[in-house]
Amino acid sequence: MKSAFAVDPAVPGLIVKIGNYPLHHGGVGAIRSLGRLGVPMYAVTEDRHTPAAASRYLRGRFVWPTTGLEPAERLVEGLCRIGRRIGRPTVLIPTDEEAAVLIAEHAAELDGLFLFPRTDDPGLSRHLASKQGLHELCVRHGVPTPLAAFPDSPEEVEKFAADARFPVVAKNREAFERRRTPAVPGTTRIDDAEELLALARGWGPRPGVILQEYLPREEAEDWIVHAYFGAAGTEPVLFTGVKVRSWPPHAGMTACAYVVDNPELAAMARRFCAAIGFRGIADLDWRYDRRDGRYKLLDFNPRMGAQFRLFESEAGIDVVRAQHLDLTGREIPRAGQPEGRRFVVENIDLPALLAYRRSGYTTPHAPARAGATELAWLAADDLRPFFTMLARFVRPGARHLMQMYRSRRRTAMRREHP
Repeated sequence: MKSAFAVDPAVPGLIVKIGNYPLHHGGVGAIRSLGRLGVPMYAVTEDRHTPAAASRYLRGRFVWPTTGLEPAERLVEGLCRIGRRIGRPTVLIPTDEEAAVLIAEHAAELDGLFLFPRTDDPGLSRHLASKQGLHELCVRHGVPTPLAAFPDSPEEVEKFAADARFPVVAKNREAFERRRTPAVPGTTRIDDAEELLALARGWGPRPGVILQEYLPREEAEDWIVHAYFGAAGTEPVLFTGVKVRSWPPHAGMTACAYVVDNPELAAMARRFCAAIGFRGIADLDWRYDRRDGRYKLLDFNPRMGAQFRLFESEAGIDVVRAQHLDLTGREIPRAGQPEGRRFVVENIDLPALLAYRRSGYTTPHAPARAGATELAWLAADDLRPFFTMLARFVRPGARHLMQMYRSRRRTAMRREHP
């Protein structure tokens, strides 16, 4: 079906990623989204056999394995080398915080080779990607967020443990810590002071964690806001939806979600991003706390979210298309979001579905039936990424999923039957 708008086919797009995570459906979605409109698409890939590298819409791949631990100067040099090889100004589409921060903080070196949104504060993306930085911004601008503490020593952990109301949640303070040896493996629930102090013994003299108020899943709902913010004074492209399942359950990436119109949440996100002067694509995770009736901001990813293809306006606009249109000087058509659209990540939604059925958890705002479904991997016009994903995922991926699930089940059973 021909779109109602025209992109500039002379301006390519480049998927930029730092680190080793070859099974990234968001990158595949972005390649398809712009590639279907005739935009030449390029991607940084871990090797020659990733799902992104297999897409029929990919014009060229740049095999560049990185860890996220390289000096910024080396990463900028490598990115500029890719830009010179493409040979014309290219829209950058980062898929992780490291790439988004690198682009924002080294805009001067990348200018001329690439097109990307610019903010007045080049450190804003790093601040938003940090759990502590985001918390500070929320407090400063009056945006609800869970109560949190940021202990800087074992003594501060002990003081927190003596006064805290348990359970609490521990997370790594900085997004970049997952590339190193993280203090905690992810979002970790801690039920009492004894458990906290036992964990803290492995955190060293400077704990890199945030200790956050626990929002009970039976009293909460997970909501998503995806948006593109262009130049000051322009109307943002903004979508809202509800997360039905995630993997790991209740604390991981989206496995299944629906578009649900939420004007209150959209207004909150719009005001916050305007107040901090954010420009570009944003992926925000909110949790609605039924106990006090407030939406609380948990995460702000200053880049495209992996599930961005959940959202497409009635004019065919998603956030990646909006950015390309804006950066190439073209008008972004305005239209509403179709209610009930569903997004499913095939390789993680089946284990998530089984886990959620066992828990009995449901999301009241989820529609009873999907108006349309977009799959993360399978597409009739681009089959190879799906089969490449299967080849890389089935054995090690399934084993890893089951290990995660069994570990969480054992933890839950210990809590229920101490």
